Amino acid sequence: MTATAWDFVHNLAKDATWTPGLREIFEYRDLGIKDGTHGDFVAHLIRHNGKKTKDEVQQWHVHDCTFQLVYVLNGWATFEYEGQGQRTIRKGDAILQVPGIKHREIACSEDFEVLEIVSPANFATRIVEAPKAEAAE
Repeated sequence: MTATAWDFVHNLAKDATWTPGLREIFEYRDLGIKDGTHGDFVAHLIRHNGKKTKDEVQQWHVHDCTFQLVYVLNGWATFEYEGQGQRTIRKGDAILQVPGIKHREIACSEDFEVLEIVSPANFATRIVEAPKAEAAE
């Protein structure tokens, strides 16, 4: 991965499109970083769309990636992380999720919005069994 192979990206807010993505209760705005880095990274805004549907990501899961940063732009969400317990993230907070950490969403506000940056861009999400300590509770 070399930055010299990347393309300059200027993603305009006025041209933003929001699309469905991994989560049924969220919509996603691609910031052009996936194309600009030729798949090395993806950066997108994620915001709650008002749906009240439960989905698989509320189960224990992992992302097959080497880097994942979440920065909260608005609202709040509570996640549970293997070995870290429950963590509530609020506007202005950031989380660096270490590769392969088991986690699940407990709840989020209807105004929840985050910037997420992940590498590689085409990462997989897998549902997994609860961590042993959490499974016993």
